[in-house]
Amino acid sequence: MNREEYKAAFDQISFSPDFQARTQALLRDCLRESEKETQKMNFSKPKKLAVLLAAAVALLAVSVSAALFLTPADVAARLEDDPLAAAFQSDDAVALNETAASGDYTFTLLGMVSGEDLSALPAEYNGETVRDRTYAVFTVARTDGTPLTEQPNLSYSPLVAGYHVSAVNGWTLGATCQSFVEDGVAYYLFDTQNLEMFADHTVYFAIYEGSVPDPALFPTAEDGTISLAEGVTGALFTLPLDAEKADPAAAEAFVQSTGLEFISDGEAVGPENDAALREN
Repeated sequence: MNREEYKAAFDQISFSPDFQARTQALLRDCLRESEKETQKMNFSKPKKLAVLLAAAVALLAVSVSAALFLTPADVAARLEDDPLAAAFQSDDAVALNETAASGDYTFTLLGMVSGEDLSALPAEYNGETVRDRTYAVFTVARTDGTPLTEQPNLSYSPLVAGYHVSAVNGWTLGATCQSFVEDGVAYYLFDTQNLEMFADHTVYFAIYEGSVPDPALFPTAEDGTISLAEGVTGALFTLPLDAEKADPAAAEAFVQSTGLEFISDGEAVGPENDAALREN
């Protein structure tokens, strides 16, 4: 969204008649509370008020900016998946609204939901229908506000701390993705095999320039944590999964099912599985 479109959207916001008075009263209350603190920054009252006012304006701007995006339910509805739209409005859905900027792009992970039979279009992987899925909605926009006219050439994948990035990723998990561009923003509906089985580990969601995840793109520390390689355009979000829903046995069975073996330098080997990755 460019500057003029943003301004027009902001101007359309309807404020209550007492908005200004209530905001000023709130700022005065905040100022009084700040003066009660035993450790205070050495500001005069006018400067304190200016700082609080700037913070209020910044908060309002962030709220308006977030409101300009379609919601995850909107995105599912645009893609004609009404059951999934309803799932994104349920108590099981998690609103994230996490943003990261890298290269020319700003990435926003809007929300996620996991469960069985949430979508009107169950996914198929290796000839089998997989109904137990995790769905995530994210956006990509140009940081300078220039509208996108088509989806950027990016990849997206879950990764799990403690597991080799070549064994647990969007390709091995049978992920799919639908997308469209609206008002200069690219919207994505990503789905994959249910990630809750890994919930006792740190589970990441990566959006990045590159291909199938490998150690060059995603280095792994000795403690199993994963990072995005320096110089790679992208973002690595952490997903807030419920650890009580973890299924270590299912997770281990899944990793074994990939057929991958690993050698000490971190390179994955397993010719049959590698071929499958390239085909998917």
